[in-house]
Amino acid sequence: MDITSEQALVDAVKGATGPVAVQGGGTRGVPVEGTVLSVAGLSGISLYEPGAMTVVAKAGTPVAEIEAALAAENQRLAFEPMDHRGLLGTKGTPTIGGVMAANVSGPRRISVGAARDFLLGVRYVDGLGTVVKNGGRVMKNVTGYDLVKLLAGSFGTLGVLSEVSLKVLPKPETQATLVLHGLDDVRGVAAMAKALGSPFEVTGAAHDPDNQRTMLRIEGFETSVTYRLGKLRDLLSAKGAEIAIQDAAASDALWAETRDVAPFQGKEGDVWRVSCKPSDGPAIAARSGAQAWFYDWAGGLIWLQADPGHDLRAALGQFDGHATLVRADTDTKVRLGMFHPEAAGLARLTAGLRHQFDPREILNTGLMEHAS
Repeated sequence: MDITSEQALVDAVKGATGPVAVQGGGTRGVPVEGTVLSVAGLSGISLYEPGAMTVVAKAGTPVAEIEAALAAENQRLAFEPMDHRGLLGTKGTPTIGGVMAANVSGPRRISVGAARDFLLGVRYVDGLGTVVKNGGRVMKNVTGYDLVKLLAGSFGTLGVLSEVSLKVLPKPETQATLVLHGLDDVRGVAAMAKALGSPFEVTGAAHDPDNQRTMLRIEGFETSVTYRLGKLRDLLSAKGAEIAIQDAAASDALWAETRDVAPFQGKEGDVWRVSCKPSDGPAIAARSGAQAWFYDWAGGLIWLQADPGHDLRAALGQFDGHATLVRADTDTKVRLGMFHPEAAGLARLTAGLRHQFDPREILNTGLMEHAS
C-alpha cells in the first residue's frame, strides 16, 4: 500500500484489519509480517530555514534530496546517516523517516551525538490512526521532548512518522584524517581514547585491524585543521606507529566507506554490530567467533562479519552492551532475533509502552520483542 498523504496514512492505519509492515525506502531488509505500508510517496521538504538551521521534511523524502538542499547552503546532516544498500544488497532509496525511525547515526556520533539528538519535532500516526504532533522547529521548544526522542529508534513500532523537523549544522571548510599504521586492536583503541581525550576535537575515530590502521578525523577551518593535526601527531608519536595524513578528498572517501561498512560489502557471511564500552572492544571481538571486524566510535561500535547462522550473542555471553544482527537470511533473523534480548523488567516496560501507542498491536508486530 503506497501512501501519498497524511490523511491516506490515517485511513490506511484505521482500516487495517491485521498487521502492517511499515516501510520507508525499503533499504534495510527488515523482516516484518503484514501488509506493506510504504510512506515513500509521502515526500518533500516542507520548510527549510538556513538562518535558523532547521529543515522540516515529510517522512518519505529521500535523504539525498535533503542533503542536496543543505549543501546548496553549505550545511549538512551532521550525524552522517549510513546508506545500508551496499552492505545489505538492497535497492530502494534511503528516506529521512527511515533514518529517524532507526536512529541511524554515523562515525560523527562521537562528537555531535546521535540522529535523535537532531530531531526537534515529529508528526506521526499511532496504532489507532490518530495524528500526533510533538515538539517544534527550534531547540527551545522542549514540549514533549522525550516523546520526540522516543520515536527515534522505535522502528515504526510506536507510530508511523509522517513528518520530521531537524536541526542541521554548517559544513566545515575542510577536513583531514590522521592515520596511524601498525597498531594492534588494543593499542589502536588506546590511541583513539587518547585522541578523544585531547582538546583537538576529533570527529571520527575508527580502527581497521585487517590493515592495522587507526584513523582520526579533524574538521574545521583550514588553519585550525592544520594546527590540530600537528598537535595530534605530536601527542600520538610515542605510540610507535607510522603516521600519515589523508587530505580532504581522501578523508571524505575514507569516512564514507567507514560509515557504510564498505569492508563487508559484497562478502559472504552475516554482519553484526556490537555497542560496548570502548575499552572492552578488543576482548569482545576476540571471543566473538567472527571472521573479521573493525571498530568505529573509538571502539564503542564494532562491526563483525561471521559465518552464516553463527550465534554471536551466545559466543559473547554476558557483556556490558548489546549485539544487533544487521545482515543475515530471514530464517536466521527470526531464529536469533535482530535485536538484543532485554532484561525482564525493561521488557515489561517497553511492551507496556508499545501497547499504549499501538493498542491493536498492528505496527511492525514482533519486530522489537528482543530489542535493547
